[in-house]
Formats: sequence, C-alpha cells, structure tokens
Amino acid sequence: MEYCTYIDPRAKAIGAVNTVVNKNGLLYGYNTDYLALPTCATPTASICGKTVLILGTGGTHNTTSAVARDKGAARVLTVSRRPTPPKASSPMKKPLPAAHTSSSTPLPPECTPTWACAVWTWQNARAGAVLDVVYNPDKTELILRAEEAGVPVAVGGLEMLVAQAVYAAEYFLSRKFDDAAGEIGRITAALRRDMLNVALIGMPSSGKSTVGRALAEKLGKKFIDLDEEIVKADGRSIPDIFAAEGEDGFRAKESAQTARFAKEGRQLLSCGGGGIIKRGGNLRALHQNGVLLFLDRPLDALTVGGGRPLSSSTEALKKMETERRPLYLAAADAVIPNSGTVEDAVTAAMEALDEIFSH
Repeated sequence: MEYCTYIDPRAKAIGAVNTVVNKNGLLYGYNTDYLALPTCATPTASICGKTVLILGTGGTHNTTSAVARDKGAARVLTVSRRPTPPKASSPMKKPLPAAHTSSSTPLPPECTPTWACAVWTWQNARAGAVLDVVYNPDKTELILRAEEAGVPVAVGGLEMLVAQAVYAAEYFLSRKFDDAAGEIGRITAALRRDMLNVALIGMPSSGKSTVGRALAEKLGKKFIDLDEEIVKADGRSIPDIFAAEGEDGFRAKESAQTARFAKEGRQLLSCGGGGIIKRGGNLRALHQNGVLLFLDRPLDALTVGGGRPLSSSTEALKKMETERRPLYLAAADAVIPNSGTVEDAVTAAMEALDEIFSH
C-alpha cells in the first residue's frame, strides 16, 4: 500500500490491497475481496440488521468485518483461538456465549483452519446461513456440518475466489462486465466441473467400474477403482482380507484408501463393492472434493458372488440391498438408473452432472 498513489477507501478500511493498476505511471490500489464477499453472500442471507459472527482474526477477518458493517449489520462478533483485546470477543476453547448463538446470527465466515469449526455447535447456533472463504477443499468441515444440520450455505470459497478475480479484471481492463454475476457463476461452475471428483456408489455388480471407466473418459478424469487400490496397497485379494481380518478389517483399509484419494481432484472414483456408505467418515471425505452418484441397477440384474464375500447368495444380496438402499439415496447428489446399456447410464450421468454443476 505504501507504494500506491491512490488507495480505494474500501481497501483503506480493510488495510490491504490485492489489485494494483498502473495508470500513466501512478499506482492505484484496490481490494476486490470487498466486492466479492457480498456478491457471494447476499443471495442467501441479508446482513442488514443481523448479527455476524466471524471465526478467526486473520486477513479475511478485516474484509468480512468491513463488509458486514457497511451492509448494515447490527453487530459484528469475533471468535479467535488467540484472542487479542482489539478483535477477539471469545477464545475458541470456551463455549460461545448466548449472544453469539442467537437466531439472528446469519453469516459466520471461517477465516481459520478447518478443524477450528469445532467451536460451532449447530444444534445451539440456529444460524441463518454460513459462508466459508476456504476453497480447498471445495467443502470444508464447516460447510459439511452446516449442510448436515440444514443450515443454508451461502457459498464456498471458490466462488469468492472467482468473484474477486472478475472484479480485478474490471480494474485491469478499465471497463465493467455486462453481466459480472453471470460471469462469476459460469466460471465457478466450469472450474468445479473440471476440478472435482465424481464418485460412483451402489450395490456390488451395479456397474460402477464399467460405467465409471466410460464416464471418466467422457469427463476427461482419471479413473480410480478403490477396490483395486486396496488390493494393491495390502498385497492380498479382498476375499483373503475378509478371511483374515473380517469386514471391520477390510472397512478400515477401505477408509484409508478413500481418505487418500478423496483429497485429490479430477478423478472418477469407483467405490468398490458398495459398502463404503456404511462409514460416515467415508462420505464426508468424498463430499469434500467431489459429487456422489448412486448407480441404481435393478436387484434381479445384480450378480450373486462375483468375488464379493458379502453377496454370496441371493438372500444375502436382497438383505444387503434393503439395508443399503436408504443409505445410497441419502448420500447421493443424484441417482443414475442403470437398467439399459452402458451408454444410457453414461448419458444419464452426464445430464445429472450438468444439473449439479449449473447450480
């Protein structure tokens, strides 16, 4: 900022610039985070007259605080792990006071490491909406907990990242975009479609590997078969793992490989024999950087046996389908029928992904 001839008042309020434009040898400083934050937040929750709770006192805290006050917030409260007199109103290791958990709290952005969201007890918070400026992973623990509790999610960090870049481009080009909000939406959707994983869940022999390989090629993503990765890492076949360690031993290895690959991006994950949904931690990991599609194949078309210890008979397969179907439906972002050809299933999956990424 010290090298700028002119500093936008909003950047002064924040105490930082992130966009510098050279105009005839003079440097003009702006902060496009200030513009990006309300663009992403206000469609879900109006800040005016509400209480805003900010988690963390890092650089984003200043931006959020300035935006909240300028948009008419009644109160701006802060929670920090390392409280200092000017900013922090409550250390994170203590429970939130009642004033911090009122029903008027609409917008708590997380400006802290993801694990710090343990401070937020959704059952007590009754938040109106939540915003997280972190963009990697796509859905942080804070966002996942909000979704589970039915709290509206304003946006994840990727949209804000795109928004501040679009507004920076307006400064660099010295012109306004005709439809900046539309541009932000289109770019964010394209990035998510390119970067995020697609995970296929469903019963054993429902076609996750066959459809998955074809869908991965269509999407330009790397195909990963989690069962193959378990065998590769352990050095034993799946029946041998079950024989030696039982289902619990196998599930632990499955969870380890799920956590490993879910951190990456641009992959198509075929989720093995379908029991991955039995552990909530697996679904949480898959949802952080991806979308889940339930490949729904009719029971009478499923294969008995096929090297899967838990589907060794027709009766076992029926019992498994009864137990797991509600879990598949609850976990999936979309249901993909697979009662026809592979091409039919791939087409249905592409249409579902178009719908998911357009919102």
